[in-house]
Amino acid sequence: MSAPFVHLHTHTEFSLLDGACRIKPLIKKAAECDMSALAITDHGVMYGNITFYSEAKAAGIKPILGCEVYVAPESRSRKDPQKDKEQYHLVLLAQSEKGYKNLIKLVSIAFSEGFYYKPRVDKELLAEYSSDLIALTACLGGEVPSMILRGNNKQAEAALGEYIDIFGKDNLYLELQENGMAEQKIVNQALIQLSGQTGLKLVATNDIHYLEEKDADAHDVLLCIQTGSTLDDPKRYRFPAKEFYFKTPEQMARLFEHVPQALANTVEIAERCNIELDFSQSKLPDPGVPAGVTADQHMISEAREGLRRRMGGQISDDYIKQFDYECGIINQCGFATYMLIVRDFTDFARQSGIYVGVRGSAAGSLVCYGLGITDVDPLEYGLAFERFLNPERIEMPDVDLDIQDDRRDELIAYVSDKYGPDHVGQIATFGSLKARAAVRDCGRVLGIDLPEVDRICKMIPTIPVGVTIEQAMQENPELKAAYDGDTVVKRLIDTAQTLEGLNRNVGVHAAGVLISADPLTDHVPVQQGGKGEYVAQMAKKDIAKVGLLKMDFLGLANLTILADAIKNVKRTHGTDLDVFDFPLDDQKVFDMLSQGDTNGVFQLEGDGMRRNVVELKPNSVRELAAIVALYRPGPMAYIPKFVRSKFGQEPIRYLHPDLEPILEETYGVICYQEQVLRIARAIGGFTMGEADVLRKAMSSKNRQTMDEKKEEFLKGAKANGVSQKIATQIYEQVEPFAGYAFNKAHAVCYAFVAYRTAYMKANYPVEYYTALLSANMDDKEKLATYIEDCRKRDIKLLGPEVNASGVEFEVENESIRFGLGAIKGCGRGIIEGMVAARQEGGPFRDLFDFCERVQQKTQINRSAIECLIKVGAFASVHPNRAQLLEMLPDAMSAAASKLRDQKTGQGGLFEDDPLTDDCRLDLSKYSHLGDFSSEEIVAIEKELTGLYLSGHPLDKMRKRLESECSATASSYRDLEDGQECTIGGIIADVRYRITRRNDKMGFIRLEDLTGTIPVTFFPQALKACEAQLVKDRIVLIKGKATHRERIVADEEEGSQVEVEIRGESVTPLRLENGKTNGNGTRTVHIRINAIALDKLDTLKALLEANSGLSPVCFWIFDDSSRRKVVTPFKVEASTRFVGEVERLLGKDVVRVA
Repeated sequence: MSAPFVHLHTHTEFSLLDGACRIKPLIKKAAECDMSALAITDHGVMYGNITFYSEAKAAGIKPILGCEVYVAPESRSRKDPQKDKEQYHLVLLAQSEKGYKNLIKLVSIAFSEGFYYKPRVDKELLAEYSSDLIALTACLGGEVPSMILRGNNKQAEAALGEYIDIFGKDNLYLELQENGMAEQKIVNQALIQLSGQTGLKLVATNDIHYLEEKDADAHDVLLCIQTGSTLDDPKRYRFPAKEFYFKTPEQMARLFEHVPQALANTVEIAERCNIELDFSQSKLPDPGVPAGVTADQHMISEAREGLRRRMGGQISDDYIKQFDYECGIINQCGFATYMLIVRDFTDFARQSGIYVGVRGSAAGSLVCYGLGITDVDPLEYGLAFERFLNPERIEMPDVDLDIQDDRRDELIAYVSDKYGPDHVGQIATFGSLKARAAVRDCGRVLGIDLPEVDRICKMIPTIPVGVTIEQAMQENPELKAAYDGDTVVKRLIDTAQTLEGLNRNVGVHAAGVLISADPLTDHVPVQQGGKGEYVAQMAKKDIAKVGLLKMDFLGLANLTILADAIKNVKRTHGTDLDVFDFPLDDQKVFDMLSQGDTNGVFQLEGDGMRRNVVELKPNSVRELAAIVALYRPGPMAYIPKFVRSKFGQEPIRYLHPDLEPILEETYGVICYQEQVLRIARAIGGFTMGEADVLRKAMSSKNRQTMDEKKEEFLKGAKANGVSQKIATQIYEQVEPFAGYAFNKAHAVCYAFVAYRTAYMKANYPVEYYTALLSANMDDKEKLATYIEDCRKRDIKLLGPEVNASGVEFEVENESIRFGLGAIKGCGRGIIEGMVAARQEGGPFRDLFDFCERVQQKTQINRSAIECLIKVGAFASVHPNRAQLLEMLPDAMSAAASKLRDQKTGQGGLFEDDPLTDDCRLDLSKYSHLGDFSSEEIVAIEKELTGLYLSGHPLDKMRKRLESECSATASSYRDLEDGQECTIGGIIADVRYRITRRNDKMGFIRLEDLTGTIPVTFFPQALKACEAQLVKDRIVLIKGKATHRERIVADEEEGSQVEVEIRGESVTPLRLENGKTNGNGTRTVHIRINAIALDKLDTLKALLEANSGLSPVCFWIFDDSSRRKVVTPFKVEASTRFVGEVERLLGKDVVRVA
C-alpha cells in the first residue's frame, strides 16, 4: 500500500485557458484515489473556490482553499516595462477561516493595487496578511526556483530568508515536483539541500493542469487557444513535459520514494487546513427600519398601506388572505429585510424619474405589489407567489429589475452611497467553450481548413441551446460517420470534446449587483471592472451561498426609449404621460400589431415573431404575454394550435374538467410554469410549493425526483377521484412542457413593456421614432430599418444641420431632425460645444463664425468639422461642400488667431476683427471649386453616417428587390440553419482569404434597404461568382443560412447564435438603361498634363488607398504629343474615387470605360 498523499497544487478550469480540470470530475478523481483532502490553487484568482468547497464537501473530501499568487519582483506599485513584465509564483493555502479571509484580501489587493499584466502581491502585502496561511515555494516560476536556475544561490537563500520572516518556518514548505524536466531536477536537488540547511520541510506536488495523462495534447490545444497560436507554430508557448496530470498516490510514491517525507508532509498540511464556511448566515445591510419596530412589522405595515392605496382604500377578502399568506412565509424565512432593501431603491428610482420594471417571479408577489416594487396585480393575472418564494424549498428570493439603460449607473451610485462603495460590487460571469465553439477553436489550432471545420459544425445543432458534441454524435448519423471514417475529423472531435464546456473568458455580469452589510472583501475576493468598480470573483450561483444580497439591475434600452419618447411628447404637445395610465384596450395598438407593424416594439421585432403576431392578431396584454412565452425553441411548435384554437378552427379538448380554468386563457396550450404548478395542485393534490419542486425536477430532467413526484402525483390524483389512466395522460402531457414552459410573471411583465412601446408608436409615432433613432445611433442596421419605417409612415427625416441639430435626434415641426451624434468622427464634446454656442449667440452665420464661437466653448479639431461639412450640416450657411472644405483651414486659422488676440488683449481697433471679416467676406478665391456630384454626396454620407441621407442607390430597384428576395437584413436572422434564401442589395465590402490548402474564400457585406448581411463564399462557389463580387454592384444572391456560435461571458447564456448567408450564386441586376451596375473591371483612364506632374505623389497615395479590380492607364500630355502608360495599379472605380482624382488634377481628367 502506498503512503497517503494529498494534491496541494491544482489548477481548475478557473485558471482560464490554462487549467483544464473541471471541478466535479476533479473531486471524483480524488475520491476514487481515496484522498482525504484536495486543494484548489488557481493562478491569481479565486473564481472557483466556493464551487470547489461545496462539491468537495458533498463528496466527503476536505476542501483546502488556496491560490497560486503572483509576486512582484519588488513593489506591487512599481510597473516598469523593463523590470516588471515577469512575476514569481507562490502557492498559498488557507489553514482557517482567518487565513481564508487573508487570502481574499491578498487576491483582491493584487488586482486593485498590483495589476500589471497579472494581479500581483508583494512581500510587504504578504507580511501584512500572512496569518494562518501556509506557503509553498511553487513551480519553476517561483522566486526561489528561479534564482536557483539562474545560478544565483545566494539570492535564492536570501529570498527564502524573506519568506521565512514572512510566514515562519512552520508555515513555509519547499515544493518538489517530478515532471521529467532537467531544470526541475536541478531545482529539486538544490531545494533538498536548502531543506537540510534551513530545517524547512519538503512537500511533493504535481502542479495539476489536466485530469488524465491522455489529456496532455488537448491541454496543449487549450494553451494555443489562449495565445491565439497554432500547434505547428515553433515559437508558441507550450508545457515542456506531459506530466501535469492528476497522478495517483501510488504514482506519486514511486516518483518521490527518495524523499518519502515530502509525501507525508502533504497529509500534514491537509490536517492543518480546516475551514468551515458558514452559509447559513445572510449578510444583508440595514435598510433603515424605524426604531421600535422589527423589519417584519415594518414590511407588513408598509405593504398593507401600499396595497390599500392601489385598491382605492378597500382590500377585498381574497387579497387579504393572499397578503397574510405571503407575509407569513416571508417573515418565517427571514426575508423582510430583503424586501425593504429592494423597496428602498425602487422607491428612489421612481422618485428620481428613472424608469424601472420588474421582470420574473417577483411579479407574482402581492407583497411586492403593495410595497411598490412591482406594478402588476398578481391575482388579476393569475401569477404564482411560489415561483418567487417556495416555502418547500427556501432560497433567497430574486427580484430582477429592468432599468432604463442610460440611468442604470445612477441607481448603482445610490446603492453605493447608501451602503458604502466598498459594500457594493458587480459579479463575474464566465463564457464557456460550447460545442460548436470548441470545434471551431480546435479546428483553427489544429490547422484544419475552415470549410471542413464549418462542415462539421453544421452537423451540431444549436437548438435546443446547450447541445453537446456527444448528444450530436448520438442524434446525427452524418456526424458519427464523419468521426468514424476520417482520422482528421476524429482528432478534431476528440480534442473538442475534451475541452468542451471549459471556461474560456471572464466578464462582468450584465445585470448582477452585489450588496453586503460589511466590506465585500470580508467575504469575497474582488477585482476591478472596466470602470474601476468592484467585481466579485465568484459565479452568480455562488453569491447566494455566502449569504450576500444579489440583485439584477439590467439596463433595458426599451425603457430609455419609452422615457425619452414621453419627454418628446411633453416638449411637443405639453402633455404629461404616465405609462401606468395607458389604457390597455387601445384598438389602434392591436390593429397596428395585427398588421405586422412591430419594428421598434419590445419583444415583437423580427420576421418570425412578426408573422406569429399577424396570425394571432392579439387583442389583449394576456395574448401578448402568451406569444412572448411561446415564441422560443420548443414551444413555438404549438403556436399554430394556439392560433387555430383562438379562432375556432380547432376544438379545445381538456383531459379533465379541472384543467379548463387553468388552460382556458391559453386555448388549451400549456404556456406557463404557473400552469404546471396549478395542474399539479388541482389534479395531484400538491401544495404550490411541492408543485414547484416537481416543475424544477422536470425542467432539469432530474429523473429520481421526477419518479418520486410522479408516484405522489398519481396517488394524489386518485384521492381527487381522477382515474390512473387520465392522471397518467395528464402527467405525460405536462412533463415535456415543464422543461420549456415560460415563467408567466416574466411573460406578463414583458407584455406590458411591449404594449407600452406599441402604444407610444401607434399614438405618438414621431416622438417615438425620434427616441428610437436616438437610442440606436451606434447600430447602423437598426437605424436604416427605422428610417425606412419613417419613410413608409411619411415621417420626414431632416438632414444634419449645425443651426438645428443636437447630439441626438429631435422632433422638429412633426418631422425628425438628424442627430449629429450619429455621424462618425464627431465627438459628443464638439457637438455639445456647438449647441452651447448656438444657444448663446444664435444661429451661425458662416463657417468662420462657427469656428470662432465653437472654439470658445470646446476644443475643436479639423477632422470633426470636415465630417459635418461632408454630410451637409452647413447647408444653411453655405451649400457648396467642396468650397467649405477648402475654406476650413483659413476659417480655423482665423478663429484661432482671434482667440489668441482676445486672450492677450491684442484685438483690433474696432470691436470686430477686420482680418476675420475680410476672410469671411472674400469667398471669391473658393468660387472656382464645383460641389461634389450627387453620387459622391451619397457615398460620403454613407461612409460617415452608415446611412444614405440624400437618396439610396437601391431606390430604383426597390420593387424588384421586394418581389425577388425571400429575406432582408432585418429578417435573415430568423432563417433556419440550412434554409435556402434569396437576398439582394448593393455590395458594400469585399474581402478574400487564402485557406491552408491554398484555396480562396470570399467574404462580402451586402446592404439592402434595411441594413447589412454577411455573406461567405466557400472556394467552390467563389470560383463561379468572383467576377460578380464587385464593390458598389447591385446583385441578387442565392444561398443558405448558416448558424454559428459566438462565445459570450455569461454562464447562463454561454454562447449566442450568429447567422450568416453562405453564398452559392450571384446575379447582377440591370439598371433601366440595360447596363450592368457597378464598376466591374472597366479601365480607369487618367489624363495628366505638365502642371499635374508635381502632384504624382498624392495621386499615387490615392491609387493605393482605393485598391480594387479596375486597371489604371495614364495619358501623359505635353505641348506636342500624348502617350499612354499602363500602370501596375488596380482600383475601385467608384464615383467617390473619380471625384477625389478630379479635385486633385482638375475636372474631366478621368474616364472609366
